[in-house]
Amino acid sequence: MNVEIKLNFIEMLESLPRSHWDFIQVITGPRQVGKTTGILRFLETQKTAKAFYASADGALPQSPSWLEKQWFTLKSQSPTGLLVIDEIQKVENWSGTMKMLWDRQKRTPERLRVIILGSSSLEIQKGLSESLTGRFNLHKVHQWNMKESREAYGLTLEQFLNFGGYPGSYAFIEDRIQWLNYLKSSIIDTVIGRDILQLSRVKSPALFRQCFDLACAYGGQEISYTKLLGQLQDKGNVELVKHYLELFEGAFLLKQLPKFSRKKALSRASSPKILPLCPALYSLTKDADLDSESRGRAFEIAVGCELHRFPGSLSYWRERNDEVDYVYSFGKRIYAIEVKSGRKKTARGLGRFLELFPSSEGLIITPENLSAVLESIEVAHSK
Repeated sequence: MNVEIKLNFIEMLESLPRSHWDFIQVITGPRQVGKTTGILRFLETQKTAKAFYASADGALPQSPSWLEKQWFTLKSQSPTGLLVIDEIQKVENWSGTMKMLWDRQKRTPERLRVIILGSSSLEIQKGLSESLTGRFNLHKVHQWNMKESREAYGLTLEQFLNFGGYPGSYAFIEDRIQWLNYLKSSIIDTVIGRDILQLSRVKSPALFRQCFDLACAYGGQEISYTKLLGQLQDKGNVELVKHYLELFEGAFLLKQLPKFSRKKALSRASSPKILPLCPALYSLTKDADLDSESRGRAFEIAVGCELHRFPGSLSYWRERNDEVDYVYSFGKRIYAIEVKSGRKKTARGLGRFLELFPSSEGLIITPENLSAVLESIEVAHSK
């Protein structure tokens, strides 16, 4: 791995204004994407203030007194130091304890800066909403994109579409069986079994896992809840399927994209387009053996994941037989985006969308112009 590469959240932490440290900095995102590695590198650059790193990882949960000990150990050495707590979800009542410590220091002139992060995104989100409302600044980390994977590991586009998203799995891309085993056991089984099922009430874990596999298999496609339900090999209902998909979203596995509409009620009532949050989750359903059709689908997913990183909203559009792969909206700007990567597709839907929404901008993304188009969108954000 190229040790010089910087993940986006590290660059963001390095440029934070001083006033932002009046809030707890929370790093959240999927497992196995480099949150801990990145934060340790960030601490190496901190020369002006004492930094203290502690991980709550262990066989047994840590008590609230453990968290208090880390806090006061640093406080006694450097009242304005930087405290980083990793795997904080493994501390009992971590959010309530952090709230107590944080609120207490508000009454003192010298305050610690605090960063917390953990591997169970659902449990982190639950703690934030229960106790720390108004006290934190949230930073989302994503699965790796094409640029990061190329610069750090030298992945080609073909390799990225087959294996891209989780850098820990890149060691196995020359051995497809090992790669499949790693992704299933170290990523999917861990997230579903430990992060979701231990925190949420799911009546049928087997049905839940089957729903995830089906959703990823329909990656990049619009699918109704009823159709998805009809393919599950057990009894259920539409509301159950919706609940399952929401849990997968909360665990940073996939995103449900609504149909673009000026009327929010119509958008919410539409069938979703399923976006796995990296190509690997789609490729897994094909045993990492993509044909030309599924390769095109994987590229469309990769483009969607890039757009998902931007602020604003991401959706799709369809009217009868006319469709647009993605509609990205930010402020007053609307981009209608068609993805072309070898699959036979027409741009008729793009033309129809521009007729109906003349103030929008049409874009066609290919493997050759992807970087340039994304950069142009990013530049437009700053204007």
